[in-house]
Amino acid sequence: MGRFVNPDNSAFQVALNSEIYIDKTGLLRYTNKVMNTKQAWICSSRPRRFGKSITADMLTAYYSRGCQSETMFGGLQIGKDDSFRMHLNQYDVIHLDIQWCCMDAQGAENVTAYINDCVLEELKHIYPGMISDAVKTVYGAMSCICAAAGRKFVVIIDEWDVLIRDEAANPEIQEEYIDFLRGMFKGTEPTKFIGLAYLTGILPIKKIRTQSALNNFDEFTMLDASVLAPYVGFTEEEVRRLCVQYHREYDQVKRWYDGYQLTGIQIYNPNAVVNTMLKGELQSYWSRTGTYESIRPFINMNFDGLKTSILTMLSGDSAEVRVSSFQNDLVSFKSRDDVMTLLIHLGYLAYDQKKQMAYIPN
Repeated sequence: MGRFVNPDNSAFQVALNSEIYIDKTGLLRYTNKVMNTKQAWICSSRPRRFGKSITADMLTAYYSRGCQSETMFGGLQIGKDDSFRMHLNQYDVIHLDIQWCCMDAQGAENVTAYINDCVLEELKHIYPGMISDAVKTVYGAMSCICAAAGRKFVVIIDEWDVLIRDEAANPEIQEEYIDFLRGMFKGTEPTKFIGLAYLTGILPIKKIRTQSALNNFDEFTMLDASVLAPYVGFTEEEVRRLCVQYHREYDQVKRWYDGYQLTGIQIYNPNAVVNTMLKGELQSYWSRTGTYESIRPFINMNFDGLKTSILTMLSGDSAEVRVSSFQNDLVSFKSRDDVMTLLIHLGYLAYDQKKQMAYIPN
């Protein structure tokens, strides 16, 4: 059991200990199904406070060889699935939280080297004698371990896009990080030693320059969550059950928090619903976790038609948006559509995929 390699299941246990836990282990059915296939490279992006870290912790607790999790998962949805024991605690897991690494590395410029050095040290400790001194990278070490011991890895990266979001003005930091991801995931060699890769963050994979590093990933976003839609937020059935349990008026909860439509499924904001159940008050809980100041600069870009579209949505209507031009960063804005697409990924706007229209949720 290590910090980054084969962590234990204590982080996910905290979620299970909480008064409200909605069972989303059905996601594990999908990841088990795609293990060791071309679809095993997953990037799932969603707004803040939509359960990204809990999902990463769940995947770690289930797959990591650093713990025994049969009791933890046996009574949950995945425990009833035929694939449950086949993959349970069977893999060397590397779990990285890039936001935390940024803090512990004491500066964004140190993050990539910090991750590489720390994980490489743990791998050498776990597999002594299998990694020569000539190997200087994590992915090189993973390749050696797989060749020598037949061990495949599950790689989970939480807040994968922090350096893309926060270091937009520092291309050297971004390029070093992208090169690291390219070595980890790109090409035929990584498919030999990685059985599953799961990246989660707010933004989808960066287009154009960095897309070549990660274009083998299947993307599940707030524009198109596809089969992962039920695991992005709370579904209507889940919220109805909570309202019965906590004696809340479902119609009022629906009016406040039923704002996102993903692949035909109405999704509720998890943070807002949990707070309403526990505190008994209908308030804009999610919006309090961020500030209007963070999005004001984008709105003030005042691209032609942007403010008109925002006023239209504020009146309760929808506005057409073309989402294909957005470059998945915070600097490459060229139109009103780019700004509106960003606001969809951030959760301030919702998106109707069939109608290609944006609207204000909740």
